[in-house]
Amino acid sequence: MADQPVTIYTDGACRGNPGPGGWGVTLSRGKQYKERYEGEPETTNNRMELTAVIKALQALKRPLPAILYTDSKYLVQGITQWLPKWKAKGWRKADGKPVENADLWKALDEMASVHDIQWHWVRGHNGTPGNERADALANLGIESIRD
Repeated sequence: MADQPVTIYTDGACRGNPGPGGWGVTLSRGKQYKERYEGEPETTNNRMELTAVIKALQALKRPLPAILYTDSKYLVQGITQWLPKWKAKGWRKADGKPVENADLWKALDEMASVHDIQWHWVRGHNGTPGNERADALANLGIESIRD
């Protein structure tokens, strides 16, 4: 199991954008399986998508290869295409405006550099079991803050 990758599914959800939000993750490796979720009272969907991945990577106790699935094109394009350009431009987009959610992108960049991650986009709400579970957990995150 030394080189066996961890399979991660992440999702973020928001009721209103901004509004109450939640994130959910599943992590599996061999016979090990974990689920995590939390909510925030005032956030955005993109912040929850990014937070989900950060929290998933924080759950790893040491550097591991990972196969990560998300239904967020924003996340996959950001980490695989846009991030190097943003960093080179001092965390500014092509139009010169500051990168939105730069605090989370910087945290994700730092955490992702520790692991060998394969990033995969999956269509949301399309019956992919891991994605459906991450979505359900993200919604539990929202419910966890609604009293």
